[in-house]
Amino acid sequence: MSPPLFGLVLTGGASTRMQRDKATLSYHGKPQLQWAYDLLSDVCAATFISVRPDQRDEPTRAALPQIVDARPGIGPIAGISAALTQHPKAAWLVVACDLPFLTADLLQHLIAHRDANSLVTAYRSAHDSLPEPLCAIWEPTAREAVMAYVDAGKQCPRKFLINANTHLLDLPDANALDNINTTQEFSAANDKLSADKSASSESSSTNMLTLKVRYYALFREQAGRSEETLETNAATPAQLYRELQARYPFKLASHQLKVAVNEEFAAWDAQLSNGDAVVFIPPVAGG
Repeated sequence: MSPPLFGLVLTGGASTRMQRDKATLSYHGKPQLQWAYDLLSDVCAATFISVRPDQRDEPTRAALPQIVDARPGIGPIAGISAALTQHPKAAWLVVACDLPFLTADLLQHLIAHRDANSLVTAYRSAHDSLPEPLCAIWEPTAREAVMAYVDAGKQCPRKFLINANTHLLDLPDANALDNINTTQEFSAANDKLSADKSASSESSSTNMLTLKVRYYALFREQAGRSEETLETNAATPAQLYRELQARYPFKLASHQLKVAVNEEFAAWDAQLSNGDAVVFIPPVAGG
């Protein structure tokens, strides 16, 4: 059985080039820190933000569970090593807070292809083919190697992955992990997100699927029905479940559930087809 998966949003950067706190910038109608925290909370058993000691009382950060850097001043590896030390039995899905193009589907894909026998599961950059350390799953077995790396005076998490037992995945979207560091990039990212949203709205009518959704146990009680047929733009079970959460009081996170499509277990990022029958299976009582 794989270790439990916790989430960590890295927010300890100095934002020198942006000259504004990148964690508080808004791309999706809320501070980027909160948006990334919410994304991870949907797929992780527990989620925290990584902060420097001097950031603990900043209002946006103070409202969320924190892991404080034990060795501030050495970059993202400080947050990663602190998380691995504070909860040594957990694996950590680590993301940087400055990734506005990150999606729930990308996280689900990473989780679905996680290799718990490697130290880290990470995406291969679409730009230079090197590992992307700041959207990756760090297993608890990575802790000793990371601490030895830091003790040796090394700081670059990417170089750690290059030389470690890292399971690399191809990145489904070449720009999904582009980070934003300057005011010009911030403006361009907002323009792109607005354009993508408009394009998605224009094409939604041609991408509609008719799906049959069946509800069992807790979900049947919360939905007030045992099944229904939906017209939806959801392309994957993950997208469909988020749509249903907006409609019904479904509080369970996706990592607590299994999903079946046409009576066979399926991945959360599986592509749905018109006419599919989908079931989200909650844990049994006491599970």
